[in-house]
Amino acid sequence: MPAAEPEQSFFNADRSLRFFFKKTDRILKRSEFLRLSDTGRRLNTRFFIALVAPAEGGRSRIGITVSRKVGRAVERNRIKRLAREAFRLQRNFISQPLDISLIALRSAAGQPNRAIAQALKDFYDKLPRQIEN
Repeated sequence: MPAAEPEQSFFNADRSLRFFFKKTDRILKRSEFLRLSDTGRRLNTRFFIALVAPAEGGRSRIGITVSRKVGRAVERNRIKRLAREAFRLQRNFISQPLDISLIALRSAAGQPNRAIAQALKDFYDKLPRQIEN
């Protein structure tokens, strides 16, 4: 009997590309978050509000905000972990360097990993068209 095909998933990615996530890929300072909120373009997804602006450096970066209103620490950390992983896998396909701030909505709490991952994949797929408009 032949081996079963591996399930196609958001997290099954092309192994020929280098995927990594360093501290320099994160938005950490309050001033950077404020710059995004002032000058960034606001995009809505199912479970997140995204603020997007051209990056000042030469690489795309992400900042993730999940307030206590979303859920307990375990839930908040799970959402952040999924958002970081989605960015890490999709960053190579973003056409220009962007700073992205993701703010989790309450609707993200309790959602299965697959639903959050799919919403983020859809966001990154539509991002180039939304930036142009």
